[in-house]
This record gives sequence, C-alpha cells and structure tokens, in this order.
Amino acid sequence: MTTSTLRQVESLQPSQPSQDGDGVKIKRIHDFTGGLDPFLMLDELGSERPDDYIGGFPPHPHRGIQTLTYVIHGGLTHEDHLKHSSTINAGDAQWMHTGRGIIHSEMPLTDSQGLHAFQLWLNLAASEKMSPAQYRDVHGSEMPRLIGGGAELVALGGRWTRDDGQIIVGPLDALAGSGGVAHASVASGGELVLRTDAPTLLVYVFEGELVVGNTLIPAGHLARLTAGDRLALASASGGQALLLAGIPHREPVAHYGPFVMNSHAELEQALRDYQDGTLTG
Repeated sequence: MTTSTLRQVESLQPSQPSQDGDGVKIKRIHDFTGGLDPFLMLDELGSERPDDYIGGFPPHPHRGIQTLTYVIHGGLTHEDHLKHSSTINAGDAQWMHTGRGIIHSEMPLTDSQGLHAFQLWLNLAASEKMSPAQYRDVHGSEMPRLIGGGAELVALGGRWTRDDGQIIVGPLDALAGSGGVAHASVASGGELVLRTDAPTLLVYVFEGELVVGNTLIPAGHLARLTAGDRLALASASGGQALLLAGIPHREPVAHYGPFVMNSHAELEQALRDYQDGTLTG
C-alpha cells in the first residue's frame, strides 16, 4: 500500500519593498542561488495610487529567462522588438521566452481598483538560453478551473489534480522547468486538496491568509514546501495565493540585471551583445 505524504512548510520568506522600471513600486521575492529553482523571482505590483506604477517599464533587454505576467486588476500593454503589441487585462496572462534576447516594454493600465499584477521569472536551462525569443498572450477565458469545497483553482500553466482525481491543464504548456502556475482562492472555512509531487512547490499568499499543513501563511509571504504528494490549503477567514511548481535545473546561475546565464563570461557576452546591437540577432 502506498502511503500519502502531506506537504508541510519548510521555510517562509517575506516579500520586500522595492522598485523597478520608471519608479514602479513593487514587493519582491528573489533567489538567484537556486533556492526556488526553476523560479528566480516574484514581483507583486499592487497599488490604488497611479503615481506608484504609472511610469511602467520602458524598453529594456532580457536574455536567459522566461517571464510570466498575471493581472488581477488593471492591465499591462506589451511591445517588443519582434513587433508584438498587445494588452492584457484582469484575469489575463502573458508569457515571454526571452531566449538569446528580447527588448520589450510593459506599460501599466488602471481600473477602478488600481493595478494589481504579478511577474514571475523562470530560469531557462543552459540548452535553451540562446534559443529564439517567443511571446504569447493567454486570456482568462482560456484558463480551466477546479471549483468546490469553498475553493477555486485557476490553472495558468501545468497539470493540476484535485484529491478526488479531477484534472485540469493550464494553457501555458512551455514553462521552463516543466513549470506549473495556478491561482488558488479559498473562502472562509474552505479547503483545497491537490495531488502533486513536484520537486519544487511554492505558495505565495497575496490576500488574507492560508494554512498549509501545520503553518499559517500570512499575505506577502512565500512558503517553500517539503517533499510529499499532497497539498492541502485551508483558511479560517479566506485567502488567495499563487501556486508555483516545477523541476529544478540544478545548474549554475550567473545574474546581472535583466540577464541570467550560467557563467560570468556569458553575462559579459550578453552585455557586449546588447551594447553592440546583436543581443537579439
């Protein structure tokens, strides 16, 4: 008989106030030492004050990563050197595979509740870092849902299985590290139980509070979970979180600004390529 193991919280990491782009105020969690592998960084943009974010992110380069941007309120308009131009609104996401290089901008939009969005950085495997750049939008209507037990799970990418065997698969099927990303909402007194043995499993609570195993996770904290094959999320007062799953690359990480490579020599090459105009060529 196979014994099921409920995953527990191994560590909690609080987000830290920061800013990026043209003075955009964010809450950030990052780890470029492999502690979140294959994830590198999570930024939360959230404010009812336009001055906190309206400057946006003017044109800037990337190499060696994927980004996934997900909007709760407001919107973002993306443009890049490949001539992609699109806007995502509440419930939508955009995925960008930077590969060998992309130059893009992201400019915020607002609604009656201001702007609330997330951007994830996922590390590309060494074999993919110099691959061609790609971009894709996904609308909220394309994302499947698991609903029941006072909880809802929205799958952006990856395969998610509820404890009763019901399975949904998110439309973003090319996330680095076989990544999975989902938005979980648990009402007061609700519970969501999932089957997942992903080597890396992270829970970022962004509203209210959630209980995972024996630990209460407050808003603004990222939980790294122990090994196991089941995840139980519960809440006495209600909460929302991003769930991040993946398989670690276990490769060296060299990071400088918008570039993430495997060695300092590769970082220096990326900087030279950007300076001489060949980053994207």
